[in-house]
Amino acid sequence: MYKDILLPVDLNQDSSWKSALPVAIDHARAFGTRLHVMTVVPDFGMTMVGQFFPKGFEKKAVEACQSKLRAFIDTEIPKEIPTQCIVAEGTVYERILDLAKKLKIDLIVLAAHRPELKDYLLGPNAARVVRHAACSVLVVRE
Repeated sequence: MYKDILLPVDLNQDSSWKSALPVAIDHARAFGTRLHVMTVVPDFGMTMVGQFFPKGFEKKAVEACQSKLRAFIDTEIPKEIPTQCIVAEGTVYERILDLAKKLKIDLIVLAAHRPELKDYLLGPNAARVVRHAACSVLVVRE
């Protein structure tokens, strides 16, 4: 049923993957699919933000994040599951949606916390992904 599964994670927030990771692994095993694990680095190159960081900071941040994501995959995902490591830059929900479209993802598995009042006003990344994704989205609550 699924050929490609996307698992977005925030490496600085265990809650972004603790509940979703086992579900993504189970689905990948059950369907014999490839698991695309991604994280998003903020866009430091924006003029407003970029001026506060030293030259070359963005490249170093992406490289460090890629290394950290590979270590995460090696530690948390069983070797028999084909896995792709992806580091994107920009706005979290936009990068998730862009990548899902580009890779023709069949299922996005992501964790979500219990909504607070501020989430109803601002809209969390999970809600935006669910609303705009062209594929199935499985939201796993904590």
